[in-house]
Amino acid sequence: MATAEKHYVLDRPKFDKPVKLLIVVAPYYKDIADNLVAGAKAEIEAAGGTWDLVEVPGALEVPTAIAMADRLSNFDGYVALGCVIRGETTHYETVCNDSSRAIQMMGLQGLCIGNGILTVENRKQAEMRADTKDQNKGGGAAAAALHLVALSRKWAGASKGVGFKSISDAIKLAGDTKDTPKA
Repeated sequence: MATAEKHYVLDRPKFDKPVKLLIVVAPYYKDIADNLVAGAKAEIEAAGGTWDLVEVPGALEVPTAIAMADRLSNFDGYVALGCVIRGETTHYETVCNDSSRAIQMMGLQGLCIGNGILTVENRKQAEMRADTKDQNKGGGAAAAALHLVALSRKWAGASKGVGFKSISDAIKLAGDTKDTPKA
């Protein structure tokens, strides 16, 4: 069982500017969703960040809400939360695969998203993973989003230095023009 294993956890990132995350949750299993949200909120607040929360009908709507928020709002990152428990039909695979794929595609486009949509075989597994005193997957998803925000800020404005730059561009990049010869 995963609870018996010890996992390495990165140190919480530190920020010199405020961080605001959007938590998007599908509360289909309300008690499980509430625990995931509690873990996410606690992690964001422990890092000095703020959050906003929206609910959507199901796990398939989580990526859509994140995409809308990215286009229409100003969040630094996103926490995707929900729970999909295997049932008797193939709907489980569709929901798990499509929600995960959509979140991954947005991440590859540069959005900072922590994916905490649980995909489990039964309610007991979901309860253990959502419990803030057990696996705390909501907190883990928030931590992932915070780490990605920290990376995006670290690399913001970095130039790959590929190609030629004019002398005026090089001067601007250097930021010091007092000793630059005039052309």
